[in-house]
Amino acid sequence: MKRHDRYVSGLALLYGAWWLALAVDPHYRDDWAVENVLVLLFVGALAATYRRFRLSRLSYTLIFVFLCLHAVGSHYTYAEVPYDAWFRSLTGHSLNALMGWERNHFDRFVHFMYGLLLVYPIREVFLRIADVRGFWGYFLPLDFAIASSAIYELIEWGAALVFGGELGAAYLGTQGDIWDAQRDMALASLGAFIAMAFTAAVNALLRRDFAEGVRESMRVKHAQPLGEEELERLLRAKR
Repeated sequence: MKRHDRYVSGLALLYGAWWLALAVDPHYRDDWAVENVLVLLFVGALAATYRRFRLSRLSYTLIFVFLCLHAVGSHYTYAEVPYDAWFRSLTGHSLNALMGWERNHFDRFVHFMYGLLLVYPIREVFLRIADVRGFWGYFLPLDFAIASSAIYELIEWGAALVFGGELGAAYLGTQGDIWDAQRDMALASLGAFIAMAFTAAVNALLRRDFAEGVRESMRVKHAQPLGEEELERLLRAKR
């Protein structure tokens, strides 16, 4: 455990330094504050549950990378991260011009990375707490990643309505795209699907019981219906 604790502590220190550096003079302080509310709650939850429920080093690393990306987006606002200028300074070419892009795509990139990076930690929670197995150990984390991406879009929409004006527009970051929320959710879903497909492929390669586990997870465990029949049974048992 000491090795694990040292590794996680190192990640926490690196992230803390990165976050503090990008907290200095952000482009739009109000938007930075709103963007970091959920981050502080999430990091606080990870810290509060660390002793009782340690994730793997792989999961903490994936979370670390995602949070670092989010810190960059909140510093500049997602619509104004100057990745094109950075790419031009390194290569002498415009990435947007090479790709035929007309908008800033950093927000789309981070939504994709949300699915790609965070679905594995989500899977670890499902396996260790909900004890899901086989097919459901891949489908349910994917489903949760898609659902949480949709919930975040609803939070963005609600925050934009509450704050309004420049702050609401900066937080929403649609850049004039009426399908922005749908595209963000699609990219998060794609990232999560790729990660779960890769995880399944690795397990299929390394686990001899992979196919049997998938078949067993699809077997009907309770033959009796659980709708009105179950309600009637509960009522009879209560009498």
